[in-house]
Amino acid sequence: MSSLAVAVLRLLVLVTPLLAGGIGYVVHRHATLKVPITAAGLAVALVVACPGLIGAL
Repeated sequence: MSSLAVAVLRLLVLVTPLLAGGIGYVVHRHATLKVPITAAGLAVALVVACPGLIGAL
């Protein structure tokens, strides 16, 4: 595995929980939005899916 791929993987591992936590917090603070856990899970799924799609190209 190249050093660039390792760096991107580490960055994703660090950013994904921050993104999920941030989206969960925003959804929690705004009661009109849906369940925070669902929104945070969808954020994680999106972050995981994007590199997979890029890698498939």
